[in-house]
Amino acid sequence: MNIEEFREYCLVKPGVTEETPFGIDTLVFKVGGKIFALTDINTFASINLKCDPEKAVELRERYDAIKPGYHMNKKHWNTVMLAGTINDRLLRELIDHSYSLVAASLPKNIKSHLGL
Repeated sequence: MNIEEFREYCLVKPGVTEETPFGIDTLVFKVGGKIFALTDINTFASINLKCDPEKAVELRERYDAIKPGYHMNKKHWNTVMLAGTINDRLLRELIDHSYSLVAASLPKNIKSHLGL
C-alpha cells in the first residue's frame, strides 16, 4: 500500500477528516474529531493505529513489524512498520479496527450526526 492508497482507504470511511495538526509532515485521520491513524507524509515508513490493548499485545508478539505506538499511549496504540511483513490485507484490517474502536467511543449525538 502506498500513501495515496492509504489516504483513499481512510477517507472513504464515514465521517473521516484528514488534517495536519502536528505540522505539515504528519498526516492525521480523524473520525468525530478523534485520531484513528497517523503517518509521516515524507517517509510513509510506518502508520500509528489505535488498537484494543489485548489485541495490541497479540499483534506485537506475532509480527516483528508491529511495535508499541511511537509517541503514543503504548497500551492503546501500535506502530505498524510498512517495510516489514505486513501485507495490504492485514493493514486494511488494522486500519478498520482502529477506525471502529474510535468511532464506537464517540458520543451518541456525534455518531448520529456522522451517520454511524
